[in-house]
Amino acid sequence: MSLTPSTMLPLQTKASPFSLPATDGKIVKDADFNRAPALLVMFICNHCPYVKHISAGLAAMTRDFAGLGVAVVGIMSNNVALYPDDRPELMKAEKEAAGWEFPYLYDESQNVAKAYHAACTPDFFLFDADQRLVYRGQMDDSRPGNGKPVTGSDLRAAVAKVLAGEAVDAVQKPSIGCNIKWKPAKGTIGEKK
Repeated sequence: MSLTPSTMLPLQTKASPFSLPATDGKIVKDADFNRAPALLVMFICNHCPYVKHISAGLAAMTRDFAGLGVAVVGIMSNNVALYPDDRPELMKAEKEAAGWEFPYLYDESQNVAKAYHAACTPDFFLFDADQRLVYRGQMDDSRPGNGKPVTGSDLRAAVAKVLAGEAVDAVQKPSIGCNIKWKPAKGTIGEKK
């Protein structure tokens, strides 16, 4: 397991467009959330121990966010040929088992992850009503084995600021987790034919 931090995309970056299939078969687009006061885009997956560690807290936190009108999507961008535990049919089972009520989307091409400069799972990107990046980084200080509770404190504080119309503190800690499992570039060793 390779520990990878967020790339910390520059604040005020505009949200990149996406149009991806969800576990229920519907296509979900960034434009579906144009009227939301905030949009949380999360890069997650089924098998990552860092995502599994926060799974229940993530379900509770995102339910709270939905009650506040915040739009939330989870995106899985891993190479399923090498990581079959992340296959779309297993994404549906994971979503149900975890109690995730947000759309869980499959980025098969990995183009959305690349557009967001996503690096790890979990990786969080919070956008304001104008879909400008105001927070990127960790959910909170909890990690597998460190004994700290999963509270979502960093993300909750950022969402509260956005909803209050206040500036989010620019000092932000990167998320840390498993690296996104990229497909090999065309023509490289290891490419599947």
